[in-house]
Amino acid sequence: MCQYWFMHILVDGYNLIRQSDLLRRYERHSLEAGRRALMSKLSDYKRKKGHRITVVFDGWKSGSAEEGRDRHGNIEIIYSRQGEKADEVIKRITDQTAEETIVVSSDREIASYATRQGKTALSSLEFETIMNKAISPSWSGIYEQEGEEGRVHRRKKKGPARRLPRTKRQAQTKIKKL
Repeated sequence: MCQYWFMHILVDGYNLIRQSDLLRRYERHSLEAGRRALMSKLSDYKRKKGHRITVVFDGWKSGSAEEGRDRHGNIEIIYSRQGEKADEVIKRITDQTAEETIVVSSDREIASYATRQGKTALSSLEFETIMNKAISPSWSGIYEQEGEEGRVHRRKKKGPARRLPRTKRQAQTKIKKL
């Protein structure tokens, strides 16, 4: 019997787009193209993994007076209201949710806030790597290399084993579920 653990992935949308080489190329054409490319990748990831995903975009400069909500398939999209940054929305959601949550943002302030709230923070590039690996199973990690016979061999780690602090071990446990 296989047991799946679903979690809430809370994504700082523009942060992920601007940290990703691929998604940034789309954003150069238009903000809308960058958002569409991000949502397409997240939809593929959601189909594979089933986690609840919420993406928060800044609307603070030219957004509406009210917080905007939308859906792309099963992914929730939130646009912060005018005068409010996506960071504030992410902090508010982080405070309000009791479920297992991973906050995806390379913003140090958001990452440290999420960690203080007992959530796991993951940089945008780390999440993109995990997402790409899940979407494309042919992706080969850094510990794999092809042998002479064409088979994939995993390199073994060398050196003394060191135990990470408990908070980092707990974070790794959550990240492995991605």
